[in-house]
Amino acid sequence: MAFLADALSRVKPSATIAVSQKARELKAKGRDVIGLGAGEPDFDTPDNIKKAAIDAINRGETKYTPVSGIPELREAIAKKFKRENNLDYTAAQTIVGTGGKQILFNAFMATLNAGDEVVIPAPYWVSYPEMVALCGGTPVFVATKQENNFKLKPEDLEKAITPKTKWFVFNSPSNPSGAAYSHDELKALTDVLMKHSHVWVLTDDMYEHLTYGDFKFATPVEVEPGLYDRTLTMNGVSKAYAMTGWRIGYAAGPLQLIKAMDMIQGQQTSGATSIAQWAAVEALNGPQDFIPRNKEIFQGRRDLVVSMLNQAKGISCPTPEGAFYVYPSCAGLIGKTAPSGKVIETDEDFVSELLEAEGVAVVHGSAFGLGPNFRISYATSEALLEEACHRIQRFCAACR
Repeated sequence: MAFLADALSRVKPSATIAVSQKARELKAKGRDVIGLGAGEPDFDTPDNIKKAAIDAINRGETKYTPVSGIPELREAIAKKFKRENNLDYTAAQTIVGTGGKQILFNAFMATLNAGDEVVIPAPYWVSYPEMVALCGGTPVFVATKQENNFKLKPEDLEKAITPKTKWFVFNSPSNPSGAAYSHDELKALTDVLMKHSHVWVLTDDMYEHLTYGDFKFATPVEVEPGLYDRTLTMNGVSKAYAMTGWRIGYAAGPLQLIKAMDMIQGQQTSGATSIAQWAAVEALNGPQDFIPRNKEIFQGRRDLVVSMLNQAKGISCPTPEGAFYVYPSCAGLIGKTAPSGKVIETDEDFVSELLEAEGVAVVHGSAFGLGPNFRISYATSEALLEEACHRIQRFCAACR
């Protein structure tokens, strides 16, 4: 009898976590490494949010909470969806988890049976297919194209749907590509989904507040209210509020699904950390004026990185509409020989040689299901980004 579960053979470790860990290890050995793998803002959590957490501690808010979240946070979530997305949910239709990952995992755990298919556009966040596999489902990938800014076409979504399809996973703005769908682009996809009443929609809106220029964010149910009864809308405080370590994600959806997720969470972690939940109440209900300021900084970083990467030999980098990632192609380097003498055959070879030669840590695109590309997180200072891009330019120029 094998000791470890068969499910472990269906999943891989997170590539983004692995890159960040590798960068930390090299730094600990004295290497000059610039890590551009982690997907978290470098800004500090705003003071009013930190104060709300301290006040909660001083009030003695340190006990177990209801599994689905404290009432105050669930009310704040319902108000947020109404205020920002024009979506009507009761507090009972919301759930709070230990980060967005737990929300997604519990939704799949509550709904997937063997043979159920989950349609996932590529490139995708590395955890989507692994969660589906762990929960017994089958991920079905639909490739997008760089010339379409990595956006899924409605005809490709249509082809991917079968009688076995249970979920369509949608992420806009996207991790890893930064692609964000306009209202009209989203409407074209929801028109397809309206024809397939057995398909549920799991929309990951974690980067909602990080869009640039005059782009206007929209979420699927806002665009097509007919999907209300079969959509789980997930979000969280990690990115926009610089609260990654607080581990608070949330979602709203049909009551039957929320109750099922609550049951799973009750046997898993129970409620999220009480203090972090009170901080999240302040995040959602308190001042939002820092978000536009942070967005402006992110946009400047994006423009810097896109410009410098497009000056690197063999690199082609589109300009994303949101998030804090770029997803450039390194196709022009495939077949070239790195300074070490190794021939670059894949995007994984490219990022490995780049780290070895120049001490720049990025994530290979094949980890996100689409290459030859690589992901850069520009959630760090302009000075570091400029130095990293100079190193990438130098590395590319040295490849023969």
